Amino acid sequence: MMFEPELEGMSRLELEQLQLERLQATLTRVSRNVPFYCKKFEELGIDPYDFQSLADVHHLPLTTRQDLRDNAPYGLFAVPLREVVRLQTSSGFSEGTTVFGYTLGDIRKWSRLTARVLAAGGVGREDVVHVAHGYGLSTMAFGMHYGAETLGAAVVPVSNGNVRRQVGIILDYRATTLSCIPSYALYLADVMDEMGVNRNVLPLRWGLFGGEVWSEGTRETIQERLKIVATDNYGVSEIMGPGVAGECLERQGMHINEDHFLAEIIDPMTLKPLPPGEIGELVLTTLTKEALPMIRFRTGDLTRLLFEPCACGRTMVRMERIHGRSDDMLIIQGVNVFPERIGAILVETHKAEPDHLIVVDRHGGLDRAMLLVEANMVAPDQIKAQQKFIDLTRQRLAMELGLVFEVKLVERSTIAELQTGPNRVVDRRKF
Repeated sequence: MMFEPELEGMSRLELEQLQLERLQATLTRVSRNVPFYCKKFEELGIDPYDFQSLADVHHLPLTTRQDLRDNAPYGLFAVPLREVVRLQTSSGFSEGTTVFGYTLGDIRKWSRLTARVLAAGGVGREDVVHVAHGYGLSTMAFGMHYGAETLGAAVVPVSNGNVRRQVGIILDYRATTLSCIPSYALYLADVMDEMGVNRNVLPLRWGLFGGEVWSEGTRETIQERLKIVATDNYGVSEIMGPGVAGECLERQGMHINEDHFLAEIIDPMTLKPLPPGEIGELVLTTLTKEALPMIRFRTGDLTRLLFEPCACGRTMVRMERIHGRSDDMLIIQGVNVFPERIGAILVETHKAEPDHLIVVDRHGGLDRAMLLVEANMVAPDQIKAQQKFIDLTRQRLAMELGLVFEVKLVERSTIAELQTGPNRVVDRRKF
């Protein structure tokens, strides 16, 4: 089982020295090659050559998803496009396009880091890894796929969908490891029950889950129903994808790969750094990314850092599971959904933005998304026009967001009664 004590077990002094050297190199590179950061540094009077302490990192500018959108597609790249070998995007879309690039060196590092996460979660060369994340522009599937191959394990690139077939493949291929979002694991368990699968003959041993918020109770349920050891892992597409952090078998927080990522916790309102142990927004800086280095990227994820020693021997700081979001982004079936994007889709599709409400709940272990739209958008006596409105809206949402929404026309009073806050979202899921 892979454990790199010379890297994952470095002393704090050694690790911080390595981080400082890599941060200095990154700052120098972006100041020369990325006009966005060059301008920011000039405005703030920052000279990368004078940066001598990790304690001064909070003087650097924060980077947001809006910055990525404003400079899309390649404005934040630090290398010429001819050096980029992979282009991907996040698992959902907000207003505008974001593109994440990788050099060949980035791909190799990414593969090595996801291999670390898999190994920490119990996976070894003898395992068969069933990857049930959606393949495509999203980073989740490819990250875990290449990590498993780098580790030397066999990979079954199933993607998601066709659940009964997936159950059959797990049994036939003797898959020992399941990688997917937690809610999909529960859905697989439900289908196994329907198919009468005997848990005693199930080959699965390990489960590595990420991509959505889940609770300790959900972990216990997955472990009981699938008879596996379930570990949490964390990634951000803008930073790299999966491979940023992952739990070891102690399952007391996710070890951040600090030799490649510098982590901070800030107050999402004041943007000031918080004392150790406080819950706040996770901010990440890439230390080795070549194509798309990120300086103090605001993830929007709320967590805390844990500095106490871990019994596994890894010395890198751990982060608790994600507590929630500091913005209004939703994660539905592992897909990032921005409510304002849904409003924009309605405008693009129907040339108007009717009063609407997004309702998210969970059925049979899977998230279900519903969009309620005020009925006076379409004349009440025009049944065909109403159905056309519903079908077109559902089609555009699926095409733009990669999610199937149930779309319903309702009376305005219905939306007013259901709405519980200032935004257009009601989230009924219990994690």
